[in-house]
Amino acid sequence: MNLPDALDQVAEGFARLQDGLFVHLVSPGLQALGLASYQEDGYLASQWLLVGVLQLLVMLIGFGALERWRPFEVPAVDASARRERGQAVRVDVLYTLIDRLGLQRLLLFFALDPLWNALFGRLAVAGLDGWHLDQWIAPACPGVTNTALAGFVAYLIVLDGFGYLIHRAQHRYAWWWALHAVHHSQRNMTYWSDSRNHLLDSVLVDSLVVLLARVIGIAPSQFVALVALSKLLESLSHANADLPFGRLGERLLVGPRFHRLHHGIGIGHEDARTGRLGGCNFAVLLPVWDFLLGTARHDLRPGPTGIRDQLPEMGGRDYGRGFWGQQVRALRRLTSALGRTAIDRPPDAPLAP
Repeated sequence: MNLPDALDQVAEGFARLQDGLFVHLVSPGLQALGLASYQEDGYLASQWLLVGVLQLLVMLIGFGALERWRPFEVPAVDASARRERGQAVRVDVLYTLIDRLGLQRLLLFFALDPLWNALFGRLAVAGLDGWHLDQWIAPACPGVTNTALAGFVAYLIVLDGFGYLIHRAQHRYAWWWALHAVHHSQRNMTYWSDSRNHLLDSVLVDSLVVLLARVIGIAPSQFVALVALSKLLESLSHANADLPFGRLGERLLVGPRFHRLHHGIGIGHEDARTGRLGGCNFAVLLPVWDFLLGTARHDLRPGPTGIRDQLPEMGGRDYGRGFWGQQVRALRRLTSALGRTAIDRPPDAPLAP
């Protein structure tokens, strides 16, 4: 069996699972809630739900095995430290379930999708129907035979480049860093840590990505596949797994070692020369953005993760232990950060190596 036939069979099997999920669970649920008019949207939601479940299975079975095989950090044997780590990881699991099972997107659907639909509806009436990137590929690249795959790859590259720019902004502006710091405050990073984000930060980032997807003409089902692939690879890059990708591999795909430097204390989210917000290794999937724009760093072995001011000698700042504690503290930081553009390094803080 060749690869195209195998992919077709996988797609067909997934479609059958989605149909079953929609017919037996989602559709009856919509009718029971008096939302029968949302059947079409519910069918897409069932796709998000199924993709999320499959991601969780891959993470639990595959990425969990990698962490046990070659961990960066071996869990402490001290009972107190193990309890603290367990609590921190459990909070990340909650973030992941909210993210991967589509609960955030449910909020976006009811809160923001009507606004986007109204905006793009008005633009369509005015003759501005967006730019369909995949339709541009065929005439521009006559040698490409599989335009669907080429379009998917092109969309992935565009979204990833946009994600890099968003990530740079999260580390550049103090108000955004106040929210994004929730993600970096995890001292026990695992494959669950990718989804550890403030809800407001997630809504802002997801809204920008959805807006770009609408502008360049990504179909809803294709958008689900793009986000699912990106999220799965992002979970891998956060794994507590020492997987050296090699000189070439680290330039092709963001791996755990490359991204762990981004989370390193005093390295990943500070400019070592000035101590202001900055950092390195911002790429989401493709390290090429870091190498092209001078933000790549791979000359160090990753060490402890977290934020400098969490250290006892730097004041031991508390970013919150539980889900709601992290959410509330971030909003307080946001309030105090409004109007500022950078956070200064404490005068006595040691610079990164």
